[in-house]
Amino acid sequence: MKTIKTLLAIVGLLSLSGLLIFAVQDAPSDDNLEKKIINDYNVYALNVPANLDFAGEALPLDNPDILERMDRELLVNTYWQSNGLLMFKRANKYFPIIEPILEEYGVPEDFKYLAVIESGLQNVTSPAGAKGFWQIMKATGRENGLEINNNVDERYNLELATKVACQYLLKAKERFGSWTLAAASYNAGVAGVSRRLNDQGVNTYYDLLLGEETGRYIFRIVALKEILGNPEQYGFNFRHKDLYSGVPTYKVEVDTAVTDFVQFAKKFGINYKILKLHNPWLREKHLNNNSRKPYLIDIPKEGYYSNP
Repeated sequence: MKTIKTLLAIVGLLSLSGLLIFAVQDAPSDDNLEKKIINDYNVYALNVPANLDFAGEALPLDNPDILERMDRELLVNTYWQSNGLLMFKRANKYFPIIEPILEEYGVPEDFKYLAVIESGLQNVTSPAGAKGFWQIMKATGRENGLEINNNVDERYNLELATKVACQYLLKAKERFGSWTLAAASYNAGVAGVSRRLNDQGVNTYYDLLLGEETGRYIFRIVALKEILGNPEQYGFNFRHKDLYSGVPTYKVEVDTAVTDFVQFAKKFGINYKILKLHNPWLREKHLNNNSRKPYLIDIPKEGYYSNP
């Protein structure tokens, strides 16, 4: 019995030795491993384009500080690939809604990228309580005519929120005479930017010493503008069918209370979830509407969703 155990132990050791020898022989050398990594994934320094602008206002890239800050945002947003690809997908869905409103108000098209950095083109809520694609605070929304309460929050209505953003930006442009400073004030407030300009005795965004968030703000916008406008140059590869598309809708006017949006949705061949996807500004399952205000509710056209 002892002899058998000894033989089995020897066989086991020989087998293990063979596996170890095979594993060592099969393992890549340092040189091969290095080549494999290089071939599988490449990270490159980027050339900062010589002529970058925001809303027609040139970035002073001959200033080494400005050049480094621009380079940082291009690198960060180029190599955060998953987030970048999502921005391409969402932009295809939502830019067609935002762009005509900017044009209607005479706000440069570059401001659509402000919505990208504010929210990632999603209806999100900030720690400070700003909401929606344009991250509008409650007071700002109400000052500009949005209804904001537990029942209805029009900051989540992309069309209405874009109009409010335009109104804010036009006032800021009138105050500062610069679209760049107007954009910065969207982050830091008109009063905040005015105070810093006065305190530091300068008159441009690029000469201001600012905190981290506002100091990166314009550079982030310009980086997203550059990357989203030149996908292949920055390594993003996709087909048009890979992008998200908006579902066509029509508007139904409602000027009375709605007691149950579940039943309301069924009248139009959809369910409550689909109704909410297209009308996130409806915050509850009913609509109070004591004032008999006319609301426009988006209903998807027939055939885009299965019957509820």
